[in-house]
Amino acid sequence: MQEWVFPFIKNLHGDKDSAYSKYMDDAIFKLPTPLLLSKVVDCLDDIYSQMAQLHDSDIRGDVYEYLLSKISQSGRNGQFRTPRHIIRMMVEMMEPKPDDVICDPACGTSGFLVTAGDYLKETHREEIFFDREKKNHYMNEMFHGYDMDRTMLRIGAMNMMTHGIENPSIQYRDSLSDQNTDRAQYSLILANPPFKGSLDAEIVSADLLKVCKTKKTELLFLALFLRMLKVGGRCACIVPDGVLFGSSSAHRAIRRELVEGNRLEAVVSMPSGVFKPYAGVSTAVLVFTKTGHGGTDRVWFYDMKADGYSLDDKRTPVAENDIPDIVNRFRHREQEADRPRTAQSFFVPVEEIVANGYDLSISKYRQTEYVPVEYPPTGEILDELEALEQEVAAGLRELRGML
Repeated sequence: MQEWVFPFIKNLHGDKDSAYSKYMDDAIFKLPTPLLLSKVVDCLDDIYSQMAQLHDSDIRGDVYEYLLSKISQSGRNGQFRTPRHIIRMMVEMMEPKPDDVICDPACGTSGFLVTAGDYLKETHREEIFFDREKKNHYMNEMFHGYDMDRTMLRIGAMNMMTHGIENPSIQYRDSLSDQNTDRAQYSLILANPPFKGSLDAEIVSADLLKVCKTKKTELLFLALFLRMLKVGGRCACIVPDGVLFGSSSAHRAIRRELVEGNRLEAVVSMPSGVFKPYAGVSTAVLVFTKTGHGGTDRVWFYDMKADGYSLDDKRTPVAENDIPDIVNRFRHREQEADRPRTAQSFFVPVEEIVANGYDLSISKYRQTEYVPVEYPPTGEILDELEALEQEVAAGLRELRGML
């Protein structure tokens, strides 16, 4: 295995520039004994049999998440995996097209890219696979992902290729630094950028700091998305709640840029249990289009209360699920105009958002409906209390008699 089989596997892909060759190049075979290798093969057989049965889940990502939890590295660099049903919701909201160029600048195990690829296969199969140019675009030019963790990149590249995408552009890159020169290249960005983790302020690209001078990665990534998108390009990304209402000048600057400099379309507020058991942070999905010249007339807000799983650490399946409703309402927003502010979703005009300091938290605009409660007269309540007291006294006398 060490001297023959593993070196052969490393050189399977002839193209040295392919994602497979790049991230297998520094892979090493670490299993020390034949017995351990036998156990690993047996376990893999079990995993592959599960994969054959569970088409809706990402088994490779789940295995990697489990390993991270065991070696206590999960979240050290902000690398929490996005639940697959949330990724699917975002992809269905954005409805990728066969001519899109899709990027995730913090791709991890490539969950967004894999799901976007699967969605395109389901919805545009004939258009892509019966056209040589579009198939070549799908296999070689459509998908781009960057990350700073080589293990993540290796799994991400493998994940893409085992889902039928032959040569994705999965690269080692610090997306926020000057080494990322991408400008106006992508028509769709899908991402869950890290909310924390180490950031070397000295290497952050200067043009990102012009938009918002900060060390907070979640704000810098929003500025990066705007820079990387073509004019007319769209983005759906997950941000922590603090981005929506933070009062610092950097928070306000990036929100002003989204609202007044581009076209902010939707804010989907998600409950804090979505990322449990790995994090309890409240998050939201922002959807916007790069225009460079404004264009926001009104913003659609949705308050997600359930995602199909319990919001505790166990995350067991439950019947309540707002995701199908979110996708349906987002795709038919023209029917949302008359919804009252007491509903689960509603529009807010841009003038009101500007007047509130570009605050994007749904609680700022929601109206709570108070239902008046009528209580019986005080005399009746006192009569009831007196009757109950007499019952208690009678019960106590009965107990004393038994003694």
